[in-house]
Amino acid sequence: MERIDTNDLVEVEKVERYINLVQSFRKIKTIINKEGESITVENGAQRFTKAHPLIGERNKINASLLSIEKSFSFNQDDNDGKNKSKPSLKDLIGK
Repeated sequence: MERIDTNDLVEVEKVERYINLVQSFRKIKTIINKEGESITVENGAQRFTKAHPLIGERNKINASLLSIEKSFSFNQDDNDGKNKSKPSLKDLIGK
């Protein structure tokens, strides 16, 4: 939030959407890790393996995250827009 104009409600909304998408991405990642990258589907006598349905959703969220990242209007700091410290988890999900 320190790197955006907090008076610009559009930028604040983008940060909030970004945080929500990161949380969704992490939940989906946890589910896929728990259940596996592929699932077995049984349809009567037929049985086949296919990719986990959430993989597609994870990819869509990832594309949305990248899109939002590109649209941020970050404030310039003393170091020509470069942070002196690396971003942390708290930067993404708040304190």
